[in-house]
Amino acid sequence: MEYKDYYKVMGVERDATQAQIKRAYRKLARKYHPDINKESDAEVRFKEVGEAYAVLKDPEKRVAYDQLGSNWQGGQDFHPPPNWDQGFEFHGGDAEQFNAEQFSDFFESLYGQASARGFDEQTNRELHRRGEDTHAKVVIDLEDAYKGATRTITLKHTVLSADGRPQLKERKLNVHIPKGIRQGQHIRLAKQGSAGMGRGEAGDLYLQIEFQAHDLYHIEGGDVYLDFPVAPWEAALGTKVKVPTPTGTVEMVIPENSSSGRKLRLKGRGVPGKQSGDFYVIIQIALPPADNELAKAAYRKMKEELAFNPRAHLGV
Repeated sequence: MEYKDYYKVMGVERDATQAQIKRAYRKLARKYHPDINKESDAEVRFKEVGEAYAVLKDPEKRVAYDQLGSNWQGGQDFHPPPNWDQGFEFHGGDAEQFNAEQFSDFFESLYGQASARGFDEQTNRELHRRGEDTHAKVVIDLEDAYKGATRTITLKHTVLSADGRPQLKERKLNVHIPKGIRQGQHIRLAKQGSAGMGRGEAGDLYLQIEFQAHDLYHIEGGDVYLDFPVAPWEAALGTKVKVPTPTGTVEMVIPENSSSGRKLRLKGRGVPGKQSGDFYVIIQIALPPADNELAKAAYRKMKEELAFNPRAHLGV
């Protein structure tokens, strides 16, 4: 996927004010509008300008985009860093009209399809109206989902300074993480979104849950997986082992003649819930290093005495 330099597309500096960005958009939109400009690339340029403006006109999305840094060049291969948007508070809805289907893969990789669809919504201009709902991604530990927890999170949102440039502000919230929450689910905090207009009540804040990368486990839905190293003789002969899980150590039997990649299930020991996930132990056979003569002699003896061809299934 190619990185898009939205400032270059708009022809403005990175420190441009919101007013300057708006003027640049109006000028370029008129220049490249397909009803006016009959050049072959006019429609493509018009869409590029619309996408760039959709990001830079929104102080929240602009500040988040700026966090990626200024070292990227347009057209370079790009993949967003994991959880790059953690803690940024995004508002839904927008007064301008854009066709979300025309947004690039680059935009969707940063803000998602739901964000793109938000640009198609009309702002309610009544004097008294409810505030907008806001959305943010937060990262929690896997153990929080097992036991439940209360965490203090810091959210970043933007305000416009006196000179019309966006500035980051922070706020802290105490959030209850319910036991059994899954990756991708949302926690709704009532009336913690944008303030309403007039007598309208505040919107809600929705926190999308992501799990922190874990040193031992990886998670798929409610199931938890552990790559578990065993010695060759343990895999061949079978043995009892102690297995670490997020709720403590359990004993498990490694069946004899276990091969690398074999999955052993501990039912119901995944992420808890109405239907708890399972915990899977993935056998990984760890070979002792042949770093001394005794070890090398043991491997030579195995070679001589065991009629074993690991590539027999390949027909070679």
